[in-house]
Amino acid sequence: MDELLEILRDLHEDIDFETCETLIDDKILDSFDIVTIIAEIANTFDVKISAEHITPQNFNSAKALYQLIQKLEAEE
Repeated sequence: MDELLEILRDLHEDIDFETCETLIDDKILDSFDIVTIIAEIANTFDVKISAEHITPQNFNSAKALYQLIQKLEAEE
C-alpha cells in the first residue's frame, strides 16, 4: 500500500489519499491522472489494469485501487 500511496502523492501531494474516498466522484483525479496511475502500477506492481477494471469504484480511493491490485496479482 505504501508504494501505491507514493505513486498517488507524486501526482497530487496536497490530497490525503489515505482517507479520501471520492477521488473520481469529486473530480480530484482526471483522465491523465488515471493513465499515469495505470502506467505506474504496471511498472511497480507488474500487473495490467484492463479497460474493464477502469471504473469509478476501483479508482475512488487508494484502498479500492489497492484491492484491485491485489486481486489482479492473485489472478496472475
